[in-house]
Amino acid sequence: MALRDSDPAEVGGYRIEDRLGSGGMGVVYLARSASGRRLAIKVVHSQYADDDEFRARFRREVAAARRVSGAFTAPVVDADADAPHPWMATLYIPGADLGTHVREHGPLPLPRLRGLAAGLAEALRDIHRAGVVHRDLKPANVMLAEDGPRVIDFGVSRAAEFAASDALTQTGRVMGTPPFMSPEQFAAPHDVGPAADMFSLGSVLTYAATCRGPFDSPSPYETALRVVEGEPDLTGVPDELLPFIRVCLEKHQKARPAAHELFTLLREGGTPVTLTAPATGAPRPERPWPGARPTEPAGTAWPEAARTDRSTTLHALPAEADDGADEAAADGLDDVGVVGAAGGLDAPTAQPRPPHDPAGAPRPEPRRTRARRRHGLLLVSAAAALALAAIVTTTLTLIRDHDRPPSSAARVGDPPKGAADLPEGWKPWAATAQAPAGSEGGLSGTDTSFKGCSVVDASLVCAGSDLMATRFGLADGRNTWSRPVDTTPDGTSGDEGALIGTGDGRVYAYGSEDARGANGVGAGYTVHALAAGTGKELWRTPTGSGEMARVPDEPQGAATAVPEGVITFYGAQGDQYALLDARTGKVRWRQPEPQTRGDCVLEAAADRAYLLCTMRADDEEAAETTVSQIDPATGKTRWTVEAEGALQLLGRHEDHLVLADGYSTARGLALIDVASHELTERRLEKRRPEGSRAYLARGTVYFTSSSGGVRAVAPLTGRTLWESNSTLERQGPPTASATHVYFASPSGRLAALNARSGKVEDTRDGRDDGGRANSMLVTAGAPPLLVGDALYVPYGVRSVYTVNVRDL
Repeated sequence: MALRDSDPAEVGGYRIEDRLGSGGMGVVYLARSASGRRLAIKVVHSQYADDDEFRARFRREVAAARRVSGAFTAPVVDADADAPHPWMATLYIPGADLGTHVREHGPLPLPRLRGLAAGLAEALRDIHRAGVVHRDLKPANVMLAEDGPRVIDFGVSRAAEFAASDALTQTGRVMGTPPFMSPEQFAAPHDVGPAADMFSLGSVLTYAATCRGPFDSPSPYETALRVVEGEPDLTGVPDELLPFIRVCLEKHQKARPAAHELFTLLREGGTPVTLTAPATGAPRPERPWPGARPTEPAGTAWPEAARTDRSTTLHALPAEADDGADEAAADGLDDVGVVGAAGGLDAPTAQPRPPHDPAGAPRPEPRRTRARRRHGLLLVSAAAALALAAIVTTTLTLIRDHDRPPSSAARVGDPPKGAADLPEGWKPWAATAQAPAGSEGGLSGTDTSFKGCSVVDASLVCAGSDLMATRFGLADGRNTWSRPVDTTPDGTSGDEGALIGTGDGRVYAYGSEDARGANGVGAGYTVHALAAGTGKELWRTPTGSGEMARVPDEPQGAATAVPEGVITFYGAQGDQYALLDARTGKVRWRQPEPQTRGDCVLEAAADRAYLLCTMRADDEEAAETTVSQIDPATGKTRWTVEAEGALQLLGRHEDHLVLADGYSTARGLALIDVASHELTERRLEKRRPEGSRAYLARGTVYFTSSSGGVRAVAPLTGRTLWESNSTLERQGPPTASATHVYFASPSGRLAALNARSGKVEDTRDGRDDGGRANSMLVTAGAPPLLVGDALYVPYGVRSVYTVNVRDL
């Protein structure tokens, strides 16, 4: 990947030679020391360098990596966590990671599998002897070097002896990559020890042997449930490796071998022995390997009490949402891997399957498992969903940005007016846009879904996951063009991308590239108008450059579309807002941002733009918001209304703007009459659910929770119309028709609720995104789109599928 003018010539005295990758958290460079040794140096982006907790986590990663040294790990050569841009240098390991290799070449042959197993067991032995638990062993963190596998990325590791007192890994934080996590990582994260790495090793070896994990499922809830209590699917694992993998995947920690025990068996050609427990018929390890505890004689089956029990497991999961849910999710920033170490850019970790591949079809479950699932789904869905919410890697700012719902007109997600029945030539389809070159899921270890989609003529245009925009055919799903956020050759800035809006066959999006600001490396942003059908650039206009420039991102309230063009924050300091002409992109006017003590955002409803500025006090209940309508001809404010609370604009219903408090659930709704500008505080019949998000769809306000809860409210009266549960985990924003309300989860699970009663009338199973993405780490993004009877559902990573709602 070519270096750019903005890249440093050296870091920490090491000469930079090339880029190895870039993503949302930072950049990894290939460097060379004075003696000629090649190094991989990862440099953190400036926005994270200002976060004290991030620096603390980065120091912990460096310390953990320094403690581990061996033939099968990547040693740390140098680091500076206190530099203006923190960095860490490790020995460069040429080669692909295991996930990439298996995706491109298929399962490893048996000799390589045995070598991989021995190499990873030896690596874990060294890691555990150093008093460190890795806690995120997965294919993306295993590099296939010429001389054997190497384990990298200690971003979520911790020192074993400080497990109970580590303030950054407290009870209630769920850390790791779910398909490769151990049961105890879900149930009791504070009790996680070296045995968790052994469970992950069993999952990684299964993936290397079969191109899939032993607990894979389209639904993140199902994945967690299978890890905790389901039997692993080991179909396709060579017989020679089956005993080793089975014993690693034992549910109880004490039933798994230590790393040195497994390594000794593999080195000496031994095999773990199992026998059948009479009570269940399930194999149990006898532990005849070296180091077996003398008080546990070989040949004795582990008692049934040693199995992980559902009731015990669920005790450790939170039963209800609380005010700390978002904070816990934000604290997970580094809990699923910070910046990939030693060139180990996190990549998708499963093999895509061709359509209609029988191997991809759901496998029948044992009768016992089916019965337990039916019995427990309703009991655990809310708790599991809330526990899994902590897995999402994002900052609090990003969480709040995703909480902001889209407004009503000329906005991303609006179906075309007058659409009816099905688009001409429509048929069911599912499609995925290609990742921009060089991104490979970013450095953060997570994957992202589309942040916004919109329908323009015969095109479904989406943006997000490092794509400025990409187009699918409405009828056939053909992905005809894509543009990366960073348009420089082989570059990716790390900005996710988002649609700003649409208008007259055009799609408004933004671009970003590295640019040197007054105080260091920043970014330069441009707004682009693209022809929806072809992706041709109609115009582009720079909006700001440098560290203080604001990303013209619609979900963050930094830009919005109106019939006259795009209104966006503007300038190197981001302290102005301007209108970019719809046809030419020229700046028609500029106005200074109001001088307030708070933050301002741009929103739109019914083809009108509004400036909302919120002044927050230490007491969130004392926050105040001013709502001003912007004159599209001059940019001046036509009128301003002051209201209590940190308000977010949900949209317009009849003659009123509908707003909800973004932080306090004690307040009801705020209504502003667009003619008289009169403010009405509308008290809710029932207090808003804690931790809920508010959306306006077809004249109804929906309060939704991550566990599937939905409450429908009449905005003009505050009356509760109905309450229900969609049964979805981490459901996204709703889309409504005259008769139904539709919700989708990040994995693509779909629920159709009766708009009058709230009854769940149908559901559709989720999709595994071809096995490319871990759906538990994919954040809920764009809502479904309804075009006549065709519903388009964004899911997974850069993926969409469509169904005829009459078939639901």
